[in-house]
Amino acid sequence: MQFQARTGHRILERYGMTETGMLTSNPLEGDRRAGSVGPPLPEVSVRVVDDAGAPCAAGTIGYVQVKGPNVFPGYWRMPEKNAEEFTADGFFRTGDLGSLSADGYLTIAGRSKDLIISGGYNVYPKEIELVLDEIPGVLESAVVGVPHPDFGEAVTAVIVPSHDVRAPTEQEVIGLLKARLANFKVPKRVYFVDELPRNAMGKVQKNVLREKYK
Repeated sequence: MQFQARTGHRILERYGMTETGMLTSNPLEGDRRAGSVGPPLPEVSVRVVDDAGAPCAAGTIGYVQVKGPNVFPGYWRMPEKNAEEFTADGFFRTGDLGSLSADGYLTIAGRSKDLIISGGYNVYPKEIELVLDEIPGVLESAVVGVPHPDFGEAVTAVIVPSHDVRAPTEQEVIGLLKARLANFKVPKRVYFVDELPRNAMGKVQKNVLREKYK
C-alpha cells in the first residue's frame, strides 16, 4: 500500500520456482490482491493439502503442490528424490506453505522448513513478520524458531531498525505483538542487528539465524 501511495501503481505479485517457471500471477488488468500471488496460470494446477495429503479448506494454510506442462519432469538420476518430491498423481511438492481463497487466489505463508512448532502449535513466521514490519522504527524482520526445553521451539524475532525513526525496545515490540497476535505466536526474545544474513539471491538465510540464536 505504501508503494501504491508513493508511485500510483500496484505491485504485480507472482509465484514461481526454478523447477517450474512461473506458476501463478495476479492479473495485469484486474483484481491485484496485495499479499496474494494470484490464481494459477493457464494449464497449471495448484492445490494446498494437509499433513495427510487431503485438500485444505479455503483460507487454511497447508502444503503447496503444483502440476503443469511447465513443471520439470524430475531430478536427473535421482529416483529416490523424485519419489519424495512428487506425489503419486504427479503433483510436485514445492516445499512452500500457503492457502487458497475460495476463488483460487494463492497466498504464500513461507517455507515448510521454516515452520515453527511451539508448545504443539504451528507458527508461521511470515504472519509475525508482517506485523513486525508495520511497527514504526522497524526496517525489516525475520522470525525463526530456536530450541526450547519446554516448548520444543521458541519463537524468536530478529529486527533491523530503521535509521530515521527511534527503534522500539524488545519489551515494546513484545507488548505491541501481544495486542495483535495470539500469545503462542509472540516472540520469547527479540534481537536487533544491523542487517539480516542473505544468500547470493538476496534471500534471508534463516538457518544462519537459527544457528546464531539457538
